[in-house]
Amino acid sequence: MSGQQAEVQRADGATLACVFLLMLLIIPARLVISGIPMSITPATLTGLGLGVIWFCCQLVTTLGVAKGRNLARTALFLYAISQLATYGYATRNYLPSDELEGADRTIVVVFGTICVGIAICDGVKNLARLDVLLKFMTVLIGIVATIGFLQFAAGFDLTKYLAVPGLRPVTDDGFVLERAAFRRPAGTTGHPIEFGVVCAIGVPLAAHYAYRAKEAGLKSGKWWLCLGMIAAGSVVSLSRSAILGLCLGGLVLLIGWSGRRRVQALIAAAGFLVVLRMVVPGLIGTLYSLFDNLGEDPSISGRTDDYASAGKQIAKHFLLGRGNGTYLSEKYGPLDNQYLGTLVQNGYIGLACLIFLFLAGMYAAARVRAISPDPVTRDLALTLIACQAIVALGAATFDLLWFSTASSLTFVLVGASGALLRHARAEAENPVLPPMWKAVR
Repeated sequence: MSGQQAEVQRADGATLACVFLLMLLIIPARLVISGIPMSITPATLTGLGLGVIWFCCQLVTTLGVAKGRNLARTALFLYAISQLATYGYATRNYLPSDELEGADRTIVVVFGTICVGIAICDGVKNLARLDVLLKFMTVLIGIVATIGFLQFAAGFDLTKYLAVPGLRPVTDDGFVLERAAFRRPAGTTGHPIEFGVVCAIGVPLAAHYAYRAKEAGLKSGKWWLCLGMIAAGSVVSLSRSAILGLCLGGLVLLIGWSGRRRVQALIAAAGFLVVLRMVVPGLIGTLYSLFDNLGEDPSISGRTDDYASAGKQIAKHFLLGRGNGTYLSEKYGPLDNQYLGTLVQNGYIGLACLIFLFLAGMYAAARVRAISPDPVTRDLALTLIACQAIVALGAATFDLLWFSTASSLTFVLVGASGALLRHARAEAENPVLPPMWKAVR
């Protein structure tokens, strides 16, 4: 075996990120580590471990970890600084014990996800390793979607059997709710809305790898099956956020795809809806009703009832917010809008950093499309733009960063865009790609 081949198989940043994704997507979100006062999930602990490894790797030059400026990396650092500033501002004076506990836990969880984004941005060395990471993530989302579909179709909750020694449930809630005559599954995530958005994020990725395998003359059936299951998961979540995310992500892809692929995708989407209507009678009508009576929907009016109290909090702490994790829903009411929630808890500075984080991730992927001559790299960049557009829209329709699975995938996508930008720049500087990159296509 050559040295180059051995390097491909050796564990690296992509391998560690895959371990994080396994912890995040397979272990049910309500399970936290026993024996510690904070409600910390194994995924959060793994993310913090990635941060420690990243820091140690930055102290040396022999481990192949990237250094230097990167737009996604800069956005992640600015967001981290804003979180530290808000935490210091909130805890400089007295806080009620429940709000202080919320602030302490939130800063730990937030840095666990930020560390994952930075570790992926600097630690995934090339397109081959980024492919490994994103393919693994797509398959895991497919598994989550399958668990959710079983919950929806048969009322069978597999998460009850995913007990892990050393973990305890933080809530006694189940993973299945109801809307109209249908069950609303959550898969392994914390809520059906989050489940729907996570599945919507997986649709562009599954479509990318399905088309990529087909155009390369490889077996693509497993990717089409994965795409169908993930798309079904997003629909049966009965979530407006998921449906809107699918529409926006699909629009982004249609704009960037070739005419032939657009026609194929539209025909496939129409066929998918027809099959879904035949298999699950009444589902399409229920989805239509989600948008038909928005003015009379109590879930919509409930989301706007707390805007007045939120406005008072913003006026008191307009720069850095009242403290991330201190605006407790049981005390002050829910804020089902991440941008509004960030404005309340992190102020205008935190909101600006969050928006910059979203835009930086999408712009980094857009730069890849501008500078890379490789159609595979350009198509992957378009896919990442679509995924992050779904995230940015989801932040406007529910409190996205309050849910661990969706928020963690947000930072994974930003880090992946940064890693892809590094690869595209290296490719532009040295147009002769190593054989290992060409071999995986």
